Amino acid sequence: MDDSHSLGFLFGLLFLFLVGSAFFSASETGIMTSNRYRLKHQAKLGNKTALRILKLLQQPDRLIGVILIGNNTVNNLAAVVATLIGIKIFGNVGASIAAGVLTFVMLVFCEVGPKTYAASHPERISGFASHILAFLLKAIYPLVWLLNKITNLLFQLNTQNSDKKDKLTREELHSILHDVFLPTKHRNMLLGILELDNITVNDIMIPRQEVLGINLDDSVDDIIDILRTTHHTRLPAYKGELNNIVGILHVRNATRFLGQENLTKDEIMQYVREPYYVPESTPLQAQLLQFQKQKRRLGLVVDEYGVVQGIVTLEDILEEIVGEFTTNISENHQDILPHSDGYFMMDGSLSIRDINRSMHWKLPTDGAKTLSGLILEQLETIPDASVGLRLDSFYIEVMQIRDNTIKAAKIKQLVLAED
Repeated sequence: MDDSHSLGFLFGLLFLFLVGSAFFSASETGIMTSNRYRLKHQAKLGNKTALRILKLLQQPDRLIGVILIGNNTVNNLAAVVATLIGIKIFGNVGASIAAGVLTFVMLVFCEVGPKTYAASHPERISGFASHILAFLLKAIYPLVWLLNKITNLLFQLNTQNSDKKDKLTREELHSILHDVFLPTKHRNMLLGILELDNITVNDIMIPRQEVLGINLDDSVDDIIDILRTTHHTRLPAYKGELNNIVGILHVRNATRFLGQENLTKDEIMQYVREPYYVPESTPLQAQLLQFQKQKRRLGLVVDEYGVVQGIVTLEDILEEIVGEFTTNISENHQDILPHSDGYFMMDGSLSIRDINRSMHWKLPTDGAKTLSGLILEQLETIPDASVGLRLDSFYIEVMQIRDNTIKAAKIKQLVLAED
């Protein structure tokens, strides 16, 4: 074989080895950066390529072993062939020239380029590479097994917990939901479910001063008037005051006796169901399951002393997931009245969470639960006259004070100048 033919043969070998090096580099990046959750979904649908890739990923030490054996083999062979070519063309100095040129070529065409492309198209690369790597793994399995045994012995590696590393924490899942492409409504619902454990019953309950019920000490006519005019489906029944709860009356059952003449309280009591109590510190996730288990839709919220603080309903919890069942509270709620000057007049007993949800504001929720409580917390005293205060990007002005609580205030969100 003359020099021209031998050089052509060597260049052909070098090209094949460089292609092999690029393949192994791209394969490593492509398979390792593949979306495992998408692969698992595709595997459930019977996608054989996804199944093959997942099988390779289940034993990462073997996968990395076969890739590195292949990559180092072709790299070393490429170096030998390049040296021979350099010597044939340039003589003794050709080895140094070949080393420099080969280093540049391999960095660009066998490392950076293939890995960058594979990182941008992991599924395309991993799908193609999985066929070849699966075959190579079977062909040189004894060598891969020996390499892994020696490596694990020297470095005391444990490669059996790869599945556990795939598990997502709540915070990681929270971040993923913000990044994935989902309709806003669906994303908010999923985020709402994740947040249930961070919210307690005390955060969303209807405070006791706003609870509408039937006082059994009132006359029958007064009780009937409440039952006929209420918009609620369930009402607590009590004697004198809310701590003396007798039970819960479903208004639907009231239709059985509303038209009855000479109705007595004893006849009303026949339709009253025993009360269901809920500790105020119960996380919403746990309470949702308890409502399902107990087949209840309303619970009486009590503090550590057993004093009734308010009520919580199944609908309140569901609204934390799906949002308000009604339209914008600022347009329909009688306790939020918009003014032409940009202020909103609000009842002091309104929940801060309800205000934030309906107004799309970010009033602090880590302390007080109501608007009145928030203002008093900021002032650190009970004002004896109207007073204004600045809270982050909001200006709040106290409008009415009664019984040591703020009954009404007006709020305006300020437009802050950009730096």
